[in-house]
Amino acid sequence: MYKITPKKRYKHTIEFLQSVLPAPAKILDLGVRNELSEILESYGYTVFNTHGEDLDFDYENVKNFEVDAVTSFEIFEHLIAPFNVLKTIKAKKLITTVPLKLWFTSAYRSKTDKWDRHYHEFEDWQFDWLLEKSGWKIKKSEKWTSPINKIGFRPILRKYTPRYYAVYAEK
Repeated sequence: MYKITPKKRYKHTIEFLQSVLPAPAKILDLGVRNELSEILESYGYTVFNTHGEDLDFDYENVKNFEVDAVTSFEIFEHLIAPFNVLKTIKAKKLITTVPLKLWFTSAYRSKTDKWDRHYHEFEDWQFDWLLEKSGWKIKKSEKWTSPINKIGFRPILRKYTPRYYAVYAEK
């Protein structure tokens, strides 16, 4: 199997996943099939995805998969009640990333897509608490920045301020 070279955006995510769940492994990735699903398959993972259902209301389907782990890459910030999905997951391992709340910018909200917005942008301790309260024990976490090639005060801050938070947790 060949490996697709990941975009810069996915590089840290793949490295973090490989460090806690080496391929081959079967994963349920919350969210619709996308470019990252294909990249993960090129690294030897078998990837199942949810189908775009509103996981605030329709989260029972996540129990129907026999997988080594559930992954969620920038999904929980879109949910009003991520606790419900987290409690329902049957797999014993969870690998997830969320954007961190940044003091110098507002929460993300698309002006053209009513679903593409963040209800939550967590501080790391808030996300840890959510995971622990829903039955998960954090085994590893990592943060990384997301610099952009623009000039200005915010781009400079993005170069040094962690934007993404990755967590590996077990039940």
